[in-house]
Amino acid sequence: MVKLNKIYTRTGDGGTTGLVTGERRPKDDPRLEAVGTVDELNAAIGLARLYADDAMDTSLSRIQNDLFDLGAELATPAGDEPLPFEPLTVAPSQVDWLEARIDALNAELSPLRSFVLPAGSPLSSHLHLARTVARRAERVMVTLARQESVATPALRYVNRLSDFLFVAARHANGRGEAEVLWVPGQNR
Repeated sequence: MVKLNKIYTRTGDGGTTGLVTGERRPKDDPRLEAVGTVDELNAAIGLARLYADDAMDTSLSRIQNDLFDLGAELATPAGDEPLPFEPLTVAPSQVDWLEARIDALNAELSPLRSFVLPAGSPLSSHLHLARTVARRAERVMVTLARQESVATPALRYVNRLSDFLFVAARHANGRGEAEVLWVPGQNR
């Protein structure tokens, strides 16, 4: 269980941050960039929840919790020495749950006729914003994976999450009926 008695420690004043393992790294380290981007994604989803109905809020709440799991995993790099605890990781079942939610929401949507502009209802707009942050988180994690170990379920989760957020944003626009569509060359 996490216990935070003091919010500031001054240990980061020199430009480093501690990982779960106790290792300190520069705040601009790719691993910390990934952790921070996942945190930003979580905050964007929290904002979207302000506009969600009960069913969507329940899904987004679960996703926020999963993102803390992902952040914990990213903050615990694999090392040569075994850890004195079982590190938290994203499980394949979390990816499976996202896929099932995508399929359920997508089944209620009409096929796309054009690219969708990130607009429409407040919920849809916030979900689209979260989707773009999810895509950035994925890019940052892929960059990290070229340098250090990043588990496949973690990468799959963030990839599926951006898909979920896209489908959820369409769903939030009247199940796709009130989408704002791109009109190629409209303003030439």
